[in-house]
Amino acid sequence: MSESVTRAEYCVVACAEAWRGDGEILASPMGTVPTIGARLAKLTFSPDLLLTDGEAMLIGDVPAVGSGSRVTEGWLPYRRHLAMVAGGRRHVMMGASQLDRHGNQNISCVGDWAKPRRQLLGVRGAPVNTLNNPTSYWVPRHSPRVFVDKVDMVSGVGYDRAAAASPMTTRFHEIRRVITDLAVLDFATPDRSLRLLSVHPGVTADQVREATGFPLTVPDAVPHTRMPSAEELRLIREVLDPKGLRDREVRS
Repeated sequence: MSESVTRAEYCVVACAEAWRGDGEILASPMGTVPTIGARLAKLTFSPDLLLTDGEAMLIGDVPAVGSGSRVTEGWLPYRRHLAMVAGGRRHVMMGASQLDRHGNQNISCVGDWAKPRRQLLGVRGAPVNTLNNPTSYWVPRHSPRVFVDKVDMVSGVGYDRAAAASPMTTRFHEIRRVITDLAVLDFATPDRSLRLLSVHPGVTADQVREATGFPLTVPDAVPHTRMPSAEELRLIREVLDPKGLRDREVRS
């Protein structure tokens, strides 16, 4: 079965695992693969997760990616969403244009902020996300351009900056997972720096090292990312993403 599982499907399962055990909180995935992952978690091991339609409604069903919901559970306009964020009742999986060894994230600009070479999304809600909610990151192209020694501008707050600010800053600060097209990583090291947790089948630890722009903590034995079960594969392929949109984000 492992030969028939695509890289994108391993990534979906890795994203889903980030929400394992979260209970009744809002899952906020950003990207196709994280969205499929959150919905897979909802249908399997995290049934209490709350999902939205991506706009202003809490949904009560789990539609395929790209399809509309048929069941509305509640209204979640922007102001209520912000209140939920401030209260810590959300686990967001954001993207990252740059990410450093301690989890500082940049989605704002590349180059000097006063005169950037490239303007990106802007800081948006990244600071309050990282300081009040569990936060994970999804990087569909693992490369030294993303995993950099120092981000050009801090949007999401990493472990070193949170610790340097104040004890109040670290109370709810948690960067749980970083999932990429090559591997799963976390920050479970004494200095809270990035550690290789698992590699997707067909990927080696050396490949991940070469694609990372700073020294990476790599255990002596690195397992493979968990393979989806037969039921999870059925849900991914037949229920959640029958159009195969996941393969546009992560190519095998």
